[in-house]
Amino acid sequence: MSAAVRAKTLRVEGSYRILFKVKILKRIDALKERVFEEKEFDGFLISNEANLLYFAGFPGATSLLIPKNGENTIYVYNVNYEQAKAEGKEFRVEMIHHGEKLMAKIAEQVKAYKIRKLALDALNFESYLSLAREIKGLTRLKEQSSMIWGLRKIKDEKEIELMRKAGELTSEGMKVAYEVIKPGVKEYEVAGEIEYAMRKEGSYGMAFETLVASGARSAFPHASCSDREIGEGDLVVVDMGAAYKFYRSDMTRTLVAGRSSERQRRIYEIVKEAYDKAFEGIRTGAKAKDVDAAARKVIEEAGYGQYFVHSLGHGIGLEVHEPPALGPGSRDKLTVGNVVTNEPGIYLMGYGGIRIEDTVLVQTHRTEILTNGPYSLEAE
Repeated sequence: MSAAVRAKTLRVEGSYRILFKVKILKRIDALKERVFEEKEFDGFLISNEANLLYFAGFPGATSLLIPKNGENTIYVYNVNYEQAKAEGKEFRVEMIHHGEKLMAKIAEQVKAYKIRKLALDALNFESYLSLAREIKGLTRLKEQSSMIWGLRKIKDEKEIELMRKAGELTSEGMKVAYEVIKPGVKEYEVAGEIEYAMRKEGSYGMAFETLVASGARSAFPHASCSDREIGEGDLVVVDMGAAYKFYRSDMTRTLVAGRSSERQRRIYEIVKEAYDKAFEGIRTGAKAKDVDAAARKVIEEAGYGQYFVHSLGHGIGLEVHEPPALGPGSRDKLTVGNVVTNEPGIYLMGYGGIRIEDTVLVQTHRTEILTNGPYSLEAE
């Protein structure tokens, strides 16, 4: 690399780091506004791994204490201390030494900042009891994870950029699935080829375990891979996703190994129509339960209502399953910046299952599909 190119690269990387730092600080300010001003808390303790990524911007943190008045403090074990110092310059970094109790250390800071009402996102029962003992009734503890979800479920432009990339990588993996699925190939071999292709194109890892289920096993919505050899005429459900810089994507297609039957094509067409009806309804302002109902109506009218055994979809981002939920009991309304899945399916025990799924972004005037691939039942 020439000196000129290296200098340009450093300028770009430096600009990215500054931009990312600004976004992190904006997220923390938005949380403070919601929790400290609207809810009258004076501290927030974040412990959930994905929430820590969202507010700190790097992995390895154990907890993050955000006080109304005082320094935002990240707690890390010594194995992650140097990374936290290097990547978390916006925070005060506290090392948890061998033998130290995390909740006791956090309680010291809570007392020092005179926090009397502390919001929590996700403490396990043991940690909650430990923290409560350490503060000895001086501070009220209350779960407020919904405040964080109110922020996380609306993706900003940088998050959308990363999710588009995750979608592109996922789409590349699905192309490979169409190429390699054929009679005689084992399910785990298909998964291996998909994952290798996504890694080679730039995936940081899998969004979740790659699912390849063939024959009667395709009727299990969450069937993992096995050593089953795919047979002639088998339905094969492939559910997979790439992760890119911590953001995830989710995509499912159903293929037939060889020639499809009339019954397979008929059921596939029903699922595709349900998918299309749901997609039409995924718009800002739409009630999530109404989008689910639109897809469910198609399947019910075709006589397969009892075989659509899960909700239509879910939010996705740093985690595979996030709000908003697209299901019959959902109270969510869709809004600009939501990223959700659209995944109707029909599952017939002893015969097989068919599901079609894409990750989609809700925008002001249209809905953008982030995962792109063929909707063919047979490999072309």
